Amino acid sequence: MKTLIISLKIFLFFTILTGIIYPLLITGIAQLVFPSKANGSLITINQKVIGSSLIGQQFDTSVYFSSRPSAVFYNALPSGASNYGLTSAKLKKLFEERQQHFFDFNQLDSTKEIPSEMLFASASGLDPHISPEAAKIQVSRIAKARNFNTEQKQKLINCVKNLSETPQFLLLGEARVNVLLLNLETDKIK
Repeated sequence: MKTLIISLKIFLFFTILTGIIYPLLITGIAQLVFPSKANGSLITINQKVIGSSLIGQQFDTSVYFSSRPSAVFYNALPSGASNYGLTSAKLKKLFEERQQHFFDFNQLDSTKEIPSEMLFASASGLDPHISPEAAKIQVSRIAKARNFNTEQKQKLINCVKNLSETPQFLLLGEARVNVLLLNLETDKIK
């Protein structure tokens, strides 16, 4: 009985320490040091949250840059991949449908090479980034849909260039651009 009581006390102590004190301490430090990141990197316009720079969103109108496809329809709660293997007939069908949609939506010649992230969903289904190449392919469609003149189209190209991020520490990952931030900058072009 004595051992049971000691075990329960230790269990209670570590439950309070690791389940309450430690999370509150780390949350407090994060709120002090990185408040934006600690709160989800939310983007607000006119005091209204429009999204997070960390979670992809669906943009399916011709006046915005398209996001990477999502196997979970951009739902953050059950984030995940389709888990289709390379030999899966469903993956091949999805690939062909996405490829045809991208060609049609962007009015591209079928010989144009499409960056792979526009054809395959990410592992989380929530990736907010696309490659600068994928963004540049979409510039003509957006400029046409917004009736941009040559100067405005050049501003759009410059937005892609200016918002492009290099690989982390110059070696981790690939060059990328955040689609939500890019679309917000696109709205600012007059």
